[in-house]
Amino acid sequence: MGVRTCESRCLFSGSKGEVCCIEPLHSKPDLKDHPITQFSLLAMASLTKILVIGLKPSLKVWMTFPYGRMDPSSVPLLAWHFVAVHNYVNPMLAFCRGDVVHFLLVKRDESGAIHVTKQKHLHLHYDLINFTWINSRTVVLLDSVEKLHVIDRQTQEELETVEISEVQLVYNSSHFKSLATGGNVSQALALVGEKACYQSISSYGGQIFYLGTKSVYVMMLRSWRERVDHLLKQDCLTEALALAWSFHEGKAKAVVGLSGDANKRKAVVADRMVEILFHYADRALKKCPDQGKIQVMEQHFQDMVPVIVDYCLLLQRKDLLFSQMYDKLSENSVAKGVFLECLEPYILSDKLVGITPQVMKDLIVHFQDKKLMENVEALIVHMDITSLDIQQVVLMCWENHLYDAMIYVYNRGMNEFISPMEKLFKVIAPPLNAGKTLTDEQVVMGNKLLVYISCCLAGRAYPLGDIPEDLVPLVKNQVFEFLIRLHSAEASLEEEIYPYVRTLLHFDTREFLNVLALTFEDFKNDKQAVEYQQRIVDILLKVMVENSDFTPSQVGCLFTFLARQLAKPDNTLFVNRTLFDQVLEFLCSPDDDSRHSERQQVLLELLQAGGIVQFEESRLIRMAEKAEFYQICEFMYEREHQYDKIIDCYLRDPLREEEVFNYIHNILSIPGHSAEEKQSVWQKAMDHIEELVSLKPCKAAELVATHFSEQIETVIKKLKNQVLLFKFLQSLLDPREGIHVNQESLQISPCITELFIELLCQFNPNQVIETLQVLECYRLEETIQIAQRYQLHEVTAYLLEKKGDIHGAFLIMLKRLQSKLQEITQQDENTKEDSSLKEVEETTVETIALCQRNSHNLNQQQREALWFPLLEAMMAPQKLSSSAAPHLHSEALKSLTMQVLNSMAAFIALPSILQRILQDPVYGKGKLGEIQGLILGMLDTFNYEQTLLETTTSLLNQDLHWSLCHLRASVTRGLNPKQDYCSICLQQYKRRQEMADEIIVFSCGHLYHSFCLQNKECTIEIEGQTRWTCYKCSSSNKVGKLSENSSEIKKGRITPSQVKMSPSCLPSKGDPAVKKATSEPVLDPQQIQAFDQLCRLYRGSSRLALLTELSQNRSSESYRPFSGSQSGPAFNSIFQNENFQLQLIPPPVTED
Repeated sequence: MGVRTCESRCLFSGSKGEVCCIEPLHSKPDLKDHPITQFSLLAMASLTKILVIGLKPSLKVWMTFPYGRMDPSSVPLLAWHFVAVHNYVNPMLAFCRGDVVHFLLVKRDESGAIHVTKQKHLHLHYDLINFTWINSRTVVLLDSVEKLHVIDRQTQEELETVEISEVQLVYNSSHFKSLATGGNVSQALALVGEKACYQSISSYGGQIFYLGTKSVYVMMLRSWRERVDHLLKQDCLTEALALAWSFHEGKAKAVVGLSGDANKRKAVVADRMVEILFHYADRALKKCPDQGKIQVMEQHFQDMVPVIVDYCLLLQRKDLLFSQMYDKLSENSVAKGVFLECLEPYILSDKLVGITPQVMKDLIVHFQDKKLMENVEALIVHMDITSLDIQQVVLMCWENHLYDAMIYVYNRGMNEFISPMEKLFKVIAPPLNAGKTLTDEQVVMGNKLLVYISCCLAGRAYPLGDIPEDLVPLVKNQVFEFLIRLHSAEASLEEEIYPYVRTLLHFDTREFLNVLALTFEDFKNDKQAVEYQQRIVDILLKVMVENSDFTPSQVGCLFTFLARQLAKPDNTLFVNRTLFDQVLEFLCSPDDDSRHSERQQVLLELLQAGGIVQFEESRLIRMAEKAEFYQICEFMYEREHQYDKIIDCYLRDPLREEEVFNYIHNILSIPGHSAEEKQSVWQKAMDHIEELVSLKPCKAAELVATHFSEQIETVIKKLKNQVLLFKFLQSLLDPREGIHVNQESLQISPCITELFIELLCQFNPNQVIETLQVLECYRLEETIQIAQRYQLHEVTAYLLEKKGDIHGAFLIMLKRLQSKLQEITQQDENTKEDSSLKEVEETTVETIALCQRNSHNLNQQQREALWFPLLEAMMAPQKLSSSAAPHLHSEALKSLTMQVLNSMAAFIALPSILQRILQDPVYGKGKLGEIQGLILGMLDTFNYEQTLLETTTSLLNQDLHWSLCHLRASVTRGLNPKQDYCSICLQQYKRRQEMADEIIVFSCGHLYHSFCLQNKECTIEIEGQTRWTCYKCSSSNKVGKLSENSSEIKKGRITPSQVKMSPSCLPSKGDPAVKKATSEPVLDPQQIQAFDQLCRLYRGSSRLALLTELSQNRSSESYRPFSGSQSGPAFNSIFQNENFQLQLIPPPVTED
């Protein structure tokens, strides 16, 4: 330090950690005058913190910084270096202990004080034992496993890792452990000494010296040339070029040996890169496979040549690329082709503009030879073609249909803008004039011609770029003069006037007029352009109006274009109004039925574009109505707010008639229309109500229900046609029709509903019952009369059943069944019609369903009045047939009879059915063999029911036993107190034994003396018995919660369980209280709560629920021997109720 005086001052004692490392701030000779050097800064690192101390002008501690949490075995490290931050050079202190490196920037302010600011820190995944600056941007770290890590300080990127275990680094462990003096150091310092190597590593001048046990090793960064040469020696030319380019751009890390000046650095690196590129090109040619497939050679050069092109263009050395490099690669034809193909993306992106003539010629020839003419065209329009043979290029473009390239060469090479148009017109004009269809190639030419004309008139170059400003007016005038020429240059005698305008109009009228419209937008302030406008409009009118070879659509496009131009506020065009009248006559001609919709659409576009001002409106409406142009009429009526007349337009137009409903709905619902307009629209709709209903009944009904629900009766009166009335009412009243109207909001009288039912009986009798099930607002008596009038027996029976006259409904169904049975009994064997038997089966099923639906609400006598007549009706035909000569359908009738028996067995006792059968006169004479099947069926039913009952009882008993076992285990479970003292007086519960005080334990685990609980008023009297509440559990909300719990306790739902223990003797067996408790055991509220919790815990689909579901499913199967378990006595039993409650009495709680 240059100071020999001795001065001591205690900064901290050794008890706070010994100093392990001292690092003074050394300055280079060129930084001797730095203002920070006058402080003679010294950094010290102890085991707990670091200190920055200034020795001059007096001893002063400028900063202390604690480490924080770290590994106690890690080594404290310090390192100074001058770095440039924000164009100022200041010392930076790097310190670390463990795996985090902190950087502190030390600056002196204007007042002379030192400021230390924290910079970003570096997080590592390894433990450090040494930190060394190699320069201001690069640091070298040594970890605990002796690996060197080269780190870029600014980006914190790890550049390289080197293993140095062979160095056999010398550690300072013996000195730190003070082995020479008997280990008289702290344990912390001795632990750090395991990894200490402060005196074994030193740095100077960009070099780092490592002391090994056998030799000294020197580490240093390679210069930039050495790094590049190292890659070249390893034959990594691509990597060497990439590294050199990073040096060139200043993006490389840990750079040594390059000038700080950017221009000098780039010049030096560029020269080296050129040398590498020559070497790379020679290597590409030498390494080329001499034999094999051409694809292998192409792949080799495709991997190598683009690298040369890329770096030559990056270095902006096109002279090198197109001279020496091109000449060298041209020695191999494959390499030459790949080189030329590599230029394509640069040319298309305009990164490569100037190309030598020879390379450009070779490039075009190469792509032409490979039949890649589209690529050639794309390249030509991006090239500077002044150095090419223009005539040869034009000829090539024309022969290969490269029209974009041809136009580009004419424009850029010769400043000629008319010749390309003449060439294209010569191709597309003859077939158009002859009325022939253009080929795809000719259509492409025509489209390009239109775009080219548009670009020229707008001042843009084709296909990209802009025309030079000094040429723009000249080009516009030339193009206009060309288009409006009276005849072409080589005109024949048959050529019509204005051939170019005529050709473009025939090719695409709409697009040509759009081009003119865009051009007119740019010519607002140009007097000469205004003259051109008027002149070309006159030519257009002359060409199209005076010739009949244009379609209505084309003529309409012209006048739509004119209407838009005339409607502009700054319009300067003049068009004779009589021409518009001629167009109107032409479009509305009623003699021409062809292209009706096209002519109407053209006229509509003309009117919408502003052409309506050119016509007399009344005449326009008359002609439109005459020509049946209803959209035109709608357009005119809407202008005059005559919305009611628009309804006629919709109804007369077969293409849009169904849209009339949406139109009427919009007029009536959308705000903005007056009440008179809405009334006129509704009145018109009412006048055409029959047409609307016949068109779409659902839409008509929805319209009426939405807007005029109170005028439904008026609508009904207007519908004279009964079929239309039926469709309207069906759409209005039947919810299944799906109209989007709230049925409850409709005020429908019963008369209207009954009218609909009567019409339904007329036109669709099979749907009456299904409709009645969803209908509302009809009177039963009147509806029954309607059904009887049309002799619909099923409907009458349904209505009587709904009315409550079950017997009347049954009689009607029974009478119908008997008539059907009579029909089939009269059939002979020759009759093969099964329809009558099918009707009998359907009627039988309906009658059984009627009896089943209503038997639940009838007594036994009323049930028998239903089922027995039905059984007799089914057995009557069988009585007439003998066993010797059975009836044709006897088997089917027996099956139906068995179905009736199975169904009635659920409601009629089996003995009653047997008695009724045996009392029958036919079967009472000993002919039991004929009813053997019936009796055996009933016996099977009995066996089935018996088995089911036994199984159900067994399952219920198992469930009951399981529940009772769990309940008993729950209510007899012991309680475990949380503490052995009273929760109120906090004394042991064994005190006061002489007073025979009772101990109360709650299920929550709290323990109390009964005397203490009484003092706290925690007792409640319920039905003469004392109930206790836990003081602690209820004291947090004593006012609200206790009152709530008290009310619940009285209801018998909750209360804390309690066990009383008395230190005194137990009551005698003759105690009346005990006898009462034993004789009348009940569940206390806590036990009830435990049982409820148990039930909730095991709640699910019980076996009883499953059995109930099975029995219900079986009842729906009509041919089972047992259908339904709802027989009389058992129907209301607890076994049919899934939620029945068991009245359980658990064993009494006895005190041992």
